[in-house]
Formats: sequence, C-alpha cells, structure tokens
Amino acid sequence: MVCSVSICAGEIFELKAELNSDKKEKKKEAVKKVIASMTVGKDVSALFPDVVNCMQTDNLELKKLVYLYLMNYAKSQPDMAIMAVNTFVKDCEDANPLIRALAVRTMGCIRVDKITEYLCEPLRKCLKDEDPYVRKTAAVCVAKLHDINAQLVEDQGFLDTLKDLISDSNPMVVANAVAALSEIAESHPNSNLLDLNPQSINKLLTALNECTEWGQIFILDCLANYTPRDDRESQSICERVTPRLSHANSAVVLSAVKVLMKFMEMLPKDLDYYSTLLKKLAPPLVTLLSAEPELQYVALRNINLIVQKRPEILKHEMKVFFVKYNDPIYVKLEKLDIMIRLASQANIAQVLAELKEYATEVDVDFVRKAVRAIGRCAIKVEQSAERCVSTLLDLIQTKVNYVVQEAIVVIKDIFRKYPNKYESVIATLCENLDSLDEPEARAAMIWIVGEYAERIDNADELLESFLEGFHDESTQVQLQLLTAIVKLFLKKPTETQELVQQVLSLATQDSDNPDLRDRGYIYWRLLSTDPVAAKEVVLAEKPLISEETDLIEPTLLEELICHIGTLASVYHKPPSAFVEGSRGVMHKRLPARTGSGESTESPDVGAAGGSAPEAAPSIIPSQGDLLGDLLNLDMAPPTTSGPPPPSTGMQMGGMDLLGGGLDSLVGISHSVDPYLGGDIGGSPAMGAGFGAAPAVMPASLNAPVGGGLGDLFDLGGVGMPMGAYIPPKIVWLPAMKAKGLEISGTFARRAGVIQMELILTNKAMSVMTDFAIQFNRNSFGLAPAGPLQVLTPLGPNQTIEVSLPLSTVGPVMKMDPLNNLQVAVKNNIDVFYFSCQYPISMLFVEDGKMERQVFLATWKDIPNDNESQFQIKDCHLNSDAASSKLQGSNIFTIAKRTVEGQDMLYMSIKLSNGIWVLAELRVQAGNPNYTEREI
Repeated sequence: MVCSVSICAGEIFELKAELNSDKKEKKKEAVKKVIASMTVGKDVSALFPDVVNCMQTDNLELKKLVYLYLMNYAKSQPDMAIMAVNTFVKDCEDANPLIRALAVRTMGCIRVDKITEYLCEPLRKCLKDEDPYVRKTAAVCVAKLHDINAQLVEDQGFLDTLKDLISDSNPMVVANAVAALSEIAESHPNSNLLDLNPQSINKLLTALNECTEWGQIFILDCLANYTPRDDRESQSICERVTPRLSHANSAVVLSAVKVLMKFMEMLPKDLDYYSTLLKKLAPPLVTLLSAEPELQYVALRNINLIVQKRPEILKHEMKVFFVKYNDPIYVKLEKLDIMIRLASQANIAQVLAELKEYATEVDVDFVRKAVRAIGRCAIKVEQSAERCVSTLLDLIQTKVNYVVQEAIVVIKDIFRKYPNKYESVIATLCENLDSLDEPEARAAMIWIVGEYAERIDNADELLESFLEGFHDESTQVQLQLLTAIVKLFLKKPTETQELVQQVLSLATQDSDNPDLRDRGYIYWRLLSTDPVAAKEVVLAEKPLISEETDLIEPTLLEELICHIGTLASVYHKPPSAFVEGSRGVMHKRLPARTGSGESTESPDVGAAGGSAPEAAPSIIPSQGDLLGDLLNLDMAPPTTSGPPPPSTGMQMGGMDLLGGGLDSLVGISHSVDPYLGGDIGGSPAMGAGFGAAPAVMPASLNAPVGGGLGDLFDLGGVGMPMGAYIPPKIVWLPAMKAKGLEISGTFARRAGVIQMELILTNKAMSVMTDFAIQFNRNSFGLAPAGPLQVLTPLGPNQTIEVSLPLSTVGPVMKMDPLNNLQVAVKNNIDVFYFSCQYPISMLFVEDGKMERQVFLATWKDIPNDNESQFQIKDCHLNSDAASSKLQGSNIFTIAKRTVEGQDMLYMSIKLSNGIWVLAELRVQAGNPNYTEREI
C-alpha cells in the first residue's frame, strides 16, 4: 500500500503552471516531477486535468509518462478519467504502431468500469491490426479486460478472436494469445477455451522455435495441458520439445521437463525412444545445479519430485548432489534428501562415506540431518544396514552430544526395521545415557530399554533413573517411559512391581496431561483385570516401518509433476493449498498409458499412468486424494462410466492367472495374502497396456496369511458343502482409523452376482448416517451395482450387516496386487479410505465350461512356455470330491483320465472379462499332494 505524503499548495501551483506551459521540454520535465512525487507517495491527484491535457502530444516519452499517471489515479478519479477516453481512441488509430500498442495496453490497465465499454472498439481493431506488436499487446489486453468484466469479453466475441490468434503467423502473437487464454481458462476451470487438437498443437510447436523465452514458457505450459491421442503423437511432441532442454533460461528448461515428464507416461517402456529420453533429461537438470544458490534450490525442489516419480533419470548422477562447503544450508538439506532418494545398493558405499564426512561438519542442523540420513539409508537399502550401524557406532564414539542423540534416534528406527539383528549395540547405547538431554533422544533410548528389557540386566535401574525427574520431562518422554516400564513389568513381573505402581501413580494421580492420564488408567485396568490381554496389547508384534516415510502420496505427486516450474513444485503443495480465490482449484493429473482400458480424458485420481517403481513403499493416502473429492460423493447409484465390458470371446495368454495355479486357490502351500498367492503382475494376457496402479495400501490391513483365493477344498476355512467358497470376514477398516466406524467384510458369488458383504459397527459416541460407497478403478472393473443400503441411522455400539451387489463394467486399471480394491466410504462424519483384496474366484463365471473339442484343440495349440506347474500339499480328497468341490466355484472338469494309477482332471475357468484358464490336476490315490499344471 502506498502511503500518502502531503504536498504543499505552492508546489502544486508551480507544477500546474509548468504543465500548462507552451514549451514541450518544460511540460515533459513537469510531468517527470509529477511522476517522481507520485512514486514517493505524494498525492498529486489534484493535477489530474492538467496532466491529462498533456496527452495531446506526438512525443512518445511524454505520452508514456502521462499514461503511467493515468493508470495510477484513474481508479480514484473515474469521472475525470473519462476525459482521456477520446485521446485513447485516437491513439489506437495512430500511424505509429508503438503508440497504438501503448494506448490499448494502458486502457487495459485502467480498471474502471466506465472506461471498459469505450475500450471494446479500439481493442477489436488492435486485435486485427496489421502490426504483430499491436496484436500481441491486444491479446494480453483481452485477459485484463476479462478480469474486469468477463461477460463483456464474451458478448463482444473477443475470446473467439483470441482463439484465431493461435493460428497467427507471428510467433510472439501466438505466445501472447496462448498466455491470455490460459489465464482466462485458469480463472474459469470449467470453460473449454483451450480446445487443443493436433492441428493447433502443430502450430504451437512451430511457433515454439521462434518466440522469446517467456513466449516459449507460455506455449510449453499450454502443451502440458494437452492429452495426446496415442503414444505416436506423444513421441512426436517429445521430439520437438526436447531441444528446449538446452535453453539458457532455467524456466524454459523446467517447462520442457514438465511436458516430457507428462508425455512419457504414454510411451511404452520397451520403446527405444523412451530410454533415449531418460538419458536426455539428466544433463539439463544437472546443469541447473551450477547456477546461483536460489536457482539451485528451485531446481532441487523440482528434482526431488522427478526423482520420486522416475529415479532412473538421475540414478547415475549421485555425485552432482554431493554437498559443497559453500552451499547455503537450504541447498545442503535439499541435496541430502535427494541423495537418500537415489541411494541404492550400487552407490551406497559412496553415499555413506559422504554422509559420514558431513557428520563432522560445524553446522549443527546439517550434521543432525546427515546422521538421520545414515539411518534412512539403512532402512532403504537392506544390504547396507550393517555398514550403516557400524558408521553410527563410530559417530557415537565421537561423544559429540547432538551427534550421539541423533544416532540413538535413528538406531531405534533400524531396530524397528530389522528386529533381532543389531541388538548387540544396545550396551554401547546405554553407556551414553547420561548425555541425553533432548526429548526425542531420551524417548528413543527409553523405548530401546523397554523393548529389549530382557536383554539388559539393569533395565529397571535405567528406567528408574528417568523416573526420578518424571514431572520435568516432556510429554513425549513421559508417555514413552510409562509404556517402557509396563513392558518391563510384563517381562520381569517379580522384580518391578514397585516400579510399575510408582509410574502408574505418577501418570494417573499427579499428572495434568489427559493423554498421559488416560494411557495410565488403561494400563492400570489391563494389568489389574487381565494380565494376559495386557501382554497381548503392550508386547504385540510391531509392524515393520516403511522404507520411506516422507514420500509424497502418489496422486499428489502426479499433480505436482504437472506443476513443475511453478510455486507448487517448490512448496510441494497443490496450488489450491496456497492460492486464494477461484484460481488453482483445477486438479491436474498425468495421462494414462495407451491401451490401459481407461479414458484418457478422465481426470480421476488413480490414473497413475506409468508403472510405479518396483517394491514401492506403502503410503497412507491423504484425505481427498485417493478417489478425488469424495466429500461431494453422489448418493445416487453410481454410473458405469468407462470402457465397455470386455468381449466374451476366448482370450488366451502365457500367464499364471491364478498366481500359484490351483494351489493359490486352495491356499495351502505358498500363498502370501488372504485371497491371492503369487504374482499376477506382468501377465501378458491381461494386456500390456495396463496402466500401473499407485502403490497405495493402508498399513492397517492386518489380513490373515495363507488363505489364498479361499480354501476351496475346505482345508481350514469356512466352506460351503457344494457351493462357492466364501472366505471368513476380516476387519478392513479398524475403528481407530475411521473415527469409530469399523468395517469388516468378505466377498461372495451367489447366482452369478458378486456380493460385497459388509459389517458396519459404530464404536463412536455419535450417530452415523448418510452412508455411501465408491471404488477406485481396479483390474477387473468392479463397481457398486447400486447404492449402499443403510436405511436406518447407525447408533453408538450398533452393528448392521449390508450386502452390496457388484458389477464388472466399471473403469479398469491394473492394480498391484491384481485383486487389490481401493474403497472410499462416506458418512455424515467424514470420508474414510481402505484397501481390501477380493478372492479372484469371485470372478469365475458360470459359463466357464469349455467344449471338449475346443478344449483339446486349444490345449494343443498353446506353447510350452505358457505353462506353469505347482504342488498342492495335504489335500485329502479323491479326484471326484475335488472336482465336485471346485465346480461349486465355477472351475469345471472337462475330462478325466487315469494313467498309471493317477487321476488326471482337465479343467477350464472363465473370468468375468472373458479370459480363459486351462488346468490339469493330477490326483494319486493315497497321496495327499496334488500336481497342477496351468495354462
């Protein structure tokens, strides 16, 4: 805000006299004085009529100064600003194109409604002016006028004229037209102003080579919003954009990287050009790191996103991210983060040597981060864990206080990741107990002592030493100390009874902290009523910590990749998080790979296009990202948008569709999850064009191991005598993760309809209503066939069973594992997300019995490479009983023959998407082990 400074009447009088002088030079000097006074905050609005009179001049410099004055004071003096309109209109027809452009630019900057209506005719003429400089200025003026009065711009047809300018012969006019349309489109996300097609894209790419650097940025940003029709068009655009990577302007480079990162999603990974493009992306990113620190930081924040999405681009450039002695701290920390993301078995020795060096620096914050980075490397690269622990022990021996404390914090995480492996270092840690003064380090040490109390002879003495100053400790330490002493008591009850009573008394009677008090009461009640339950709760096996706890959630990462080169990529937040008003609310997504069976125009979350990195860590999705904005979830039955149902014609392919053959169906031998054993991942028969799913899997899923696709032979499951197998219900969403709503469920197939059977339990204190459900895209197109029928409010402590019929005509996207289903449930309290896995046998359709002749011909035609063989162990059923039981799950026996006392059953299975599986099951009387071949 400009502060107003008083100006004396005498000075105003002198300036007025000079402005009305007959001498042009004196008049120009007077206007300069007025502008100078205005610049320092003096109020010279009293001179408005006199300055406006100076507009009638051929002197371009004087005209610019007067226009500058007008732009500043027109809003406060709208009635007087009308006086200048005639001059503006006249100047728009001047012979000099600079004056025409200046007039239309100034009129666009004067944000006064009374003037805008006079601007329309001059603007229309300037948009069709013969001089490109005037046209490019007029294009920007349309965007400014739209901001003042959008309806006027639409009524006057200026938007259509702007669209025509995209085909202009001058590249700068094209760039400004694109910039203006993009800005208008951002403020009106639902308008389809930039209706790009291959022809207009070709024109933009032609203009790209000839316009200025800022024009190139506008065009590249526009290209990034285009979705190519196929991978061939993607490759063509990438080839024409790639030369921009060598531009001197870093903004152009980042905009080009954004376009390439987006269009790479549509290129097949086995394409030669794909690997060439990966190699071309590395050098420009490395070059950005030789700029000044501020630019380096922006580049590093963008590289951080790129590395999370495609680490292979920079996997050979680790040395570039090594810290220099004169780097500012913000650059050092960002480089450190990227180093950890790029760390692999191949370069871990180099990284550890560098990190150890950093741990001896003088900058305390940087040293702390370096020590923590060593721990993160141990968690990420398992083969390096021992070397990392050794490095941390060396650092502990330095006895530098803050180094020791950070080392203890990260060693606690290493213990969590690799239980019963490195506990031999506990003695060394205990030696440094007295030097710990930071809450996080004290809490970590207390956790270690409590967790491994049985291995520490004087664990009770160590914890008692912390207890002496209990009330002076931070809440974090108090909570950890309470839990550790309870653990110690459960492991050594006879020796520590007095200690546990003391800590429970301190926590419940002497503490004002509600969290501490509540935990104390829970432990007290557990210990006094059911010590066995207390042991199960407090000493329960802990889940292994994730490889990366700071990865950006996949759907947010995709959006940020679409905003490379903007503030969003520096903040690592979507524009809607920090841009006020209507702008920035449009969520962008990467396109799906071609052939994935998805609509490439769909902006739904989950279209994660490219294959996720192998063994991507599980990340709990942030609210609002997994399935889009489900707070506005429609309560009506979901529409079945997406691809048409797959053809029912026979499809064959060389894959192990059942994971572990029939073994994964019966869940006896080597299954690894409740419903699906083995890896269906790269099955060619599923279509090579499937887009990879983001690796989103809530950590709360503690499903029982070993159920395979359901124990179809009733070997330890809940089976039906002669019907389809229904797995037992398991908890999909615990109450603690969903504000009191617990969801258990299973899947069943009845009369050809797949049912999702849910048990909803309200463990909260408030009534739950308005239930709705939605699925993310999945491998077999599962979608609700109707709304979730919860007809009555669900009161506290009430439970209701609901059966939700499912269809298989929803949108398709390959998931990992293949039978993973991501679900969102909405009620009046919130939206909750969880993942579950459906038994693939639910997809076996009733018309899966193949004709004998067709079976025989197909079996003979399939090459041996497409065959898999498995052992099914401990199944005490004869061949007839096995055949009967499998038929209940739509696994049909086509033929049976006996060879050398061994029954051979030939079976066919058809999935809901038309894919066929042929199998041979060998059963020998008296032998509980079956052999199964699958094609």
